[in-house]
Amino acid sequence: MLQKILIANRGEIAVRIIRACRNMGIRSVAVYSREDQDSMHVQMADQRICIGEGPSRNSYLNMQNIITAAVNMGADAIHPGYGFLSENSTFARLCAENGLVFIGPDADTIDRMGNKSQARKTMMEAGVPVVPGTKDPVYDSAVAKEMAAKIGYPVMIKASSGGGGKGMRAAMSEDEFEFQFDMAQRESANAFGDDTMYIEHLVENPRHVEVQIMADSFGNVVALGERDCSVQRNHQKLIEESPSPVVSPAMREAMCEAAVLAAKTVGYTNAGTIEFIVNPKGEFFFMEMNTRIQVEHGVTEMVTGTDLVMEQIRVASGLPLSFTQEDIRVQGHAIECRINAEIPEKNFMPSPGKITGLHLPGGNGVRVDSGLYTGYTIPPDYDSMIAKILVHASDREAAIRKMHAVLDETVILGVNTNLDFQYRIMENAAFREGKADTGFIDQFLGK
Repeated sequence: MLQKILIANRGEIAVRIIRACRNMGIRSVAVYSREDQDSMHVQMADQRICIGEGPSRNSYLNMQNIITAAVNMGADAIHPGYGFLSENSTFARLCAENGLVFIGPDADTIDRMGNKSQARKTMMEAGVPVVPGTKDPVYDSAVAKEMAAKIGYPVMIKASSGGGGKGMRAAMSEDEFEFQFDMAQRESANAFGDDTMYIEHLVENPRHVEVQIMADSFGNVVALGERDCSVQRNHQKLIEESPSPVVSPAMREAMCEAAVLAAKTVGYTNAGTIEFIVNPKGEFFFMEMNTRIQVEHGVTEMVTGTDLVMEQIRVASGLPLSFTQEDIRVQGHAIECRINAEIPEKNFMPSPGKITGLHLPGGNGVRVDSGLYTGYTIPPDYDSMIAKILVHASDREAAIRKMHAVLDETVILGVNTNLDFQYRIMENAAFREGKADTGFIDQFLGK
């Protein structure tokens, strides 16, 4: 078993990993920027070390500083969390070159599945259902336009290295295609240093449903059910739940089989997520694979009674999975609301600042993952998500009622948040009836 893990991340996910380490008797090392020196994860870790200041590129994206910190602190491994360097194959290779275990898949797998056009091609060849579109990457807008005509409008233009909604543009007709392609390609080049694009037929009014998998180095791959992530804004998820209200038992079995096939095809190890898009007919298609732990992993933990972060550490230590497919039973219903420091009325403008008052909910079937405390100052340099509130109940209706009550109880003073926005979603008829697709938020806002 690993003895000391450096967490190459910040905020609630760093706190989450430190707690898993404590439960396993493993020492933890927190890295932090100067702006994060008073953060909860820094206070909770067994050891801590500053790796830079200001923007992420000078700190949490500074590979060499993080590797040096891990070596100097005597860590065996690095857990990247999500975001930052979690899907960076160069960083995974640097870990290996310096005798550090990267808690995630190996670098070659990250390359195969992190490049989304390559992942599409791999899944096509494996027989996993894929949205109709290009099999090979495209770079030139004129060539891409010809391909789009063959695929059929509307189409979605996507960056091969994309993530978080960056480098994604819809083209509803031939007239707007070149403009949207150029915009998406430019955004991808700026965000990821990569102008490789691919094109898919745009599935209208879809649901976004993903399957959590866990795999070890002994060839065991287990699917832990699905999560519905359809409630999102600008391709950024706001609410996640498990199980999905639109997935039947037969469809669930087929999706999980496809997810396991996808993971086995690339020899995957550790935690991963196979993301599918589901059309109004109930047909599902592979969209992409996230080669890391997800923000929303907690809803899966609540309905399956597992600890995915502890399982990640076990697998990275060379141990087999602690459960089999037959052990996984989805019980009840779980919902997660992401709480962001932002102003929904001002186009969700970030709202950093000092927390002057705080009350986080608790009770049976309630979980809050956060790094907040009274007096903490949320820095402006990083993502605006400050907490994840999760509930678990016997069924979906009971879970919605519980989340509604829990959001009403939560108090965060000193900054603006989306708490009221999430509260109103829980009261929305379309959401309560399980009819919220990826266009729900625009409809909710009256756009």
